[in-house]
Amino acid sequence: MKRLGLIGGIGWESTAQYYRLINGAVRDRFGSLYSARMLINSLEFQSLDLLVKENRWNDAGAMLADAARTLEAAGAEGIAICSNLMHYVAEHVEAAVDVPLLHIGDAVLRELRAARASRVGLIGTRFTLEHDFLLQRPNTWPVPGRPRRPIRVLLPAEVDFDRLDRIIYGEVCRGVVRDESRQTLLRIGRDLRAQGAQAILLGSSELGLLLRPDDFTEPLIDSTEVHALAAARWAMGGS
Repeated sequence: MKRLGLIGGIGWESTAQYYRLINGAVRDRFGSLYSARMLINSLEFQSLDLLVKENRWNDAGAMLADAARTLEAAGAEGIAICSNLMHYVAEHVEAAVDVPLLHIGDAVLRELRAARASRVGLIGTRFTLEHDFLLQRPNTWPVPGRPRRPIRVLLPAEVDFDRLDRIIYGEVCRGVVRDESRQTLLRIGRDLRAQGAQAILLGSSELGLLLRPDDFTEPLIDSTEVHALAAARWAMGGS
């Protein structure tokens, strides 16, 4: 089994989800006493969040690049960033190490293509919604026997961007789960379906606390879960 290096702490709740999901996949594959070979470099999120808020993306990228180099030096054979948002500086990480970066966008695109969904409704932070970085991947994993189709990303109404930031940063990132916020997300999901979304993508690590797969008739794709399971498959020798 390959050794995974996780850049975590952004925030630690999502890192815990990655740890649980990856180890669960290894246990399901090999048996109850098996666990993944992992190294975790947990960053101090307050400092990183300040860089993001000040739009100091080169400094944020340098912080993640240094974290990746530390993991590689410790023996990591592949790197995963435990955050949707921080994939904005994925190129900094890819340039800093010789081992592969297991990009969240690759994992999500593979899931969308397996579901034959070419129109996806994206729910996430204002920054993720306004910047086209999550699914823009030059070399995505193909689905054997199926042609590649362009993925069209559908967004919530702009009036909902600030609502989503309040739910994500002000509530679920702090461990607060409110039914009112769940109802807001369900309404946004219905709006995206009305636009023609064939799948709903949760593009923030904690949103899975509020929505369930059976909330929609269309596939609900939790980017954190999809990314973690893809990383586990890679570590176990899959693609």
